[in-house]
Parts: sequence; structure tokens; C-alpha cells
Amino acid sequence: MRSSDEEQALIFATGDIIVDEPNPYSFFAPSKHLLSIGDFVVGQIEVPHTDRGESSSTDIPAPPAPPENLEPLKACGFNLCSTCGNHAHDNGVPGIVDTLDILHKLGIATTGTGINLQSAKKPAIVEKKGIRVGLIGYNAVGPREGWATSHKAGVSYVEILTHHEPSPRATPGLPAKVYTFPEPDSLRQMQNEICDLRMKCDILLVALHKGMVHTHAEIQMYERPLAQAAIDAGADAVIGHHAHILRGIEVYKGKPIYHNLGNFVCVTHALTPSGDNDSPERMSWIKQRKQMFGFTPDPDMPFYAFNPESRKTILARLVVTKQGVTEFGFVPCYINKDGAPEILDNYERAKEIIDYVRQISEEQGLSIHMKWRDGWVEITE
Repeated sequence: MRSSDEEQALIFATGDIIVDEPNPYSFFAPSKHLLSIGDFVVGQIEVPHTDRGESSSTDIPAPPAPPENLEPLKACGFNLCSTCGNHAHDNGVPGIVDTLDILHKLGIATTGTGINLQSAKKPAIVEKKGIRVGLIGYNAVGPREGWATSHKAGVSYVEILTHHEPSPRATPGLPAKVYTFPEPDSLRQMQNEICDLRMKCDILLVALHKGMVHTHAEIQMYERPLAQAAIDAGADAVIGHHAHILRGIEVYKGKPIYHNLGNFVCVTHALTPSGDNDSPERMSWIKQRKQMFGFTPDPDMPFYAFNPESRKTILARLVVTKQGVTEFGFVPCYINKDGAPEILDNYERAKEIIDYVRQISEEQGLSIHMKWRDGWVEITE
């Protein structure tokens, strides 16, 4: 039992953040009042923020966002960010260095990228109210060219293997069964690093950049074993990013796994057809998007090139002491027509999001119990 005089702290964690549109403060305005009461506010920075360098990606490159567009994070109370996304290396070393530099000048501790693998793996640790919260992040989706090495800037990563098992049926051309799983040595290395961090903080959060983008509810084969391995190694909670759409929530050994927090502020014209979209890779992606993922972005939101379903989103919410997490759940949110996430702080407005979280969790075999608690939803096993 927690003693009545034991200090408590409030943690919020958001989904993916891309701020590549003018007037960046406007996108955070509807959520600032809530975020700013958090003692620890955790985000995931998706794209480089720099005015230097040039595209170095052979994947679908994300254009860099203006450095000053990160300034609203400080005003909202963000003090921890993971940066280990698949676009972190899109503008090469300048993109990584400049993004980290501005976040650090804003007083935001970072993890997940660096000038080499050692610095990319360095955890972010922040202390408030006598409670030390540590955050460490891993990229599980690639691209490999963005992975850091001992002599190359990039992201911290855990390697995921993909195996294609041919169909046993006597019909050439049938689709193979696809198996995905963490590479054993890479997984052990991740767990060892989590164990090391466990000794340096009271609360340990692991950010995993994982999963399949844009699809409804889907949790890939490797994702649950990977997240559970992080808990086994000492994590108090796992927060997933990358999918740009919400995923279900799992309670494993009494601890929360937010398989994907979806989008928070994600505004960019980069994936919307326009005269100034000069990347053949991006234009090819735009053409393939509907075929691969079955959706078309809302034409009235040209700055939001994501599945319209992804406008249903959440903030992870945890109350902690030096002894651990005492309660956890989420705050229902909805991304409005201006691209700004709104806090749904009454039950009638929040019910659609609550039902959605229940649905996508149950579809993936995740059993959770939810209780409305005056502005947020508590989760128990």
C-alpha cells in the first residue's frame, strides 16, 4: 500500500509528433491545459527539424520541419522525447544533430538517436518531486540505413527478422505465410540495456517504434513478444509509436503496454499531392497508399495524410511514486478538422474513443477492464 504522504507524479505520453505546418502553437492549444499539469510529458518526434542537409533516405523521405516548430513542446511541459523513428536519418547527420540540439535547448531530454550507437542508446532521465523517470527507445522497423553504428549517426534499434514460409498446397503462386520475430541476440542486448537503466531510475519507460502503419487494429507477430520482453527486463510501461493509428492496450504482469499511441500532432503536406511535391518516392507512395492500406485521406484536411480512423486517439496517463506505477489508463482525444488533438473530458464525448479502444484491443485478443474516472479512463486486468 502507498503511504498517504508518499509523493506522487503524473505522466502523460503522446503519440507521434510531426509539426511541419505554419502556426505550430495552434495545434497544441486544445491540449495544452492538460499536458501542462503533467510532471513528466513524453513525446515521439517523427521527422528531423533542421534547415540544413539534404535527403539521404532511400525509403519514403520525410522533408525536414522548421527547427522553431518544436518550441510549443516546451510550453506544453514536454520534458522527455524519443527520437528513434524511421525518418530520423532522412536528412542525414545535420537532421539528427539539429533536432537533438533544439530539443536539449528547450530542456527536453532525448533518447533513441545520436552521433553514434553509444549516444543513440543513452537513456533520457528526468527527476521531479524526488522521482527519477528514465526513458529508452528502440527502432524495430528500420530502415537499416538509419541504424546507428559505432562510427555512424542514426537510431538505436532492435532487429526484427521476417520469414516467408511457402504454402504447402500444390498451387504455385499462393501467398507465403509471414512470420516476424525479434532476432535473439538483438533482443538480449535490448533487455540488458533495460536492466542497466533499471538501476538508475525509479520509473522506467520503454518507447518502441514498431508495427504496421495505417492498418486497423493489427498487431504484428513480433510486437507482443518484444514489448513483453521489455517488461520482463524491468520496464514499468511500454509505449508504442510508428503506426500512425491507435492500437490496443495490453496489461502484462500488471504493467501497461500501449501497443501504439497513434497520432498526436501530425501535420504535414508531404504526402498530399501538390505542385510542390517534388519527391518521386513520395508520389509513388501516394499512389500505392489506397491499394496497400485501403483508405484515402480526408480531402478537406490536406495537411493530414493519414487514415481518417486515426483521428481517434489517446494520451497515455500514469500516476507514479518512487515505488512504481500506482494507476494507469488513458485520456480520450479526437483530432479536429484543424489537425489539433482535443481532450474529450466528459463521458458523452469520450464514449466513442473508449468503445474504439475496447474494440481494437479485443480484436487482437487483449482483455482489459476500463472504468471512467472523471476525465480519463482507468485500466485494470
